Amino acid sequence: MFMRLAADATSPFTPFGLPGEPGTDAFWAAARSPLPVPADDGWTTLFLWRGSPADLDFESWSGPVPLLRWTDTDCWYAEVAMPARLRVTYRFLVDGEPRADPLNPVGAGGDRSIAATPDAPPQPHWPALGPDAVLPLPETRLRWSSGRLGGRRTVRVHPVGGGGPMVLLLDGDDWLYLHPAMTAFESAVAAGELEPVTLVFLPAKDRSAEFGCRPGLWEAVRDELLPLVAGSGVPADVNRLVVAGQSLGGLSALYAAVTFPELVSRVACQSGSFWWAPGAEEAADPLGGPVGGAIAGLLRDKPDLSGLRCAFDVGEHETRMLPHCELAESLTERAGATVRVSRSASDHDRAGWRHALLRDVAWALG
Repeated sequence: MFMRLAADATSPFTPFGLPGEPGTDAFWAAARSPLPVPADDGWTTLFLWRGSPADLDFESWSGPVPLLRWTDTDCWYAEVAMPARLRVTYRFLVDGEPRADPLNPVGAGGDRSIAATPDAPPQPHWPALGPDAVLPLPETRLRWSSGRLGGRRTVRVHPVGGGGPMVLLLDGDDWLYLHPAMTAFESAVAAGELEPVTLVFLPAKDRSAEFGCRPGLWEAVRDELLPLVAGSGVPADVNRLVVAGQSLGGLSALYAAVTFPELVSRVACQSGSFWWAPGAEEAADPLGGPVGGAIAGLLRDKPDLSGLRCAFDVGEHETRMLPHCELAESLTERAGATVRVSRSASDHDRAGWRHALLRDVAWALG
């Protein structure tokens, strides 16, 4: 994980293109972060923090990395070995409090930043927004008081390009407040890469309870949410519904297609948690159970999925997820579905799923 490149006597950072004595005002005026340089089969990436002791904390792919101090200055740093083709979310932990990287213009909400190796594929429709940016929000807010799920939640709805087929974004608050999905979909539609759609941002109240292989969420979507959207006045074709989900949300999306085929026939699934089975989340090693988990059992019952278009994507660095995902992919195709499989330059990280979300929604609509 740690790398140390040759440097001059006054600074360890000259190989990264940062001249001058670390800790001086001139150094900080020129500083930026993260800074990758080629190394072996990947990259060595410099992260910088000014001030007090801190840890570098990644959303996935790596555990926390303690920063080192350069002599007695206010310059703290880490040189991190990163593989080829990686996009990852990170933050600094200062006295346990998360902070975005003030030297990085690419943020994910107010307390996270995004790093990408130079060989990671571009994400052209996703704007680079810093931690102080205020993301645009849809004007339409629906108050959903669910009798089936209990409680109330706010569901936001946005017609892109005038509206069209409904795209249900699970974990909708992440796509509202961390990653600007509304802006990205607008850009993709304007570029002609996606037909006009209506985005429905569905927040989760209890992911473990709602996104496991259980019918409650999808009965509530069918009987309560879709009629609510249809009556909102926002143009939305609820008969052409794409469900897009990641991690447990991806598991739930495929489960819905298997058990509610009359409701869900188009799925965009990124890094589905196909290791899931009842009780697996409480296990010492949740991913160490039977390959494919509960969803593989449902798919082996040979449901008729001939009406399903399902796009699967998983991070190429998610080595322990791959066997679970590969089995779910093959069993879904064996059940008659039209399947697309791809791999993203990421670990289990929403920053790496962003491009797949746009591409796979467009494909699922056919």
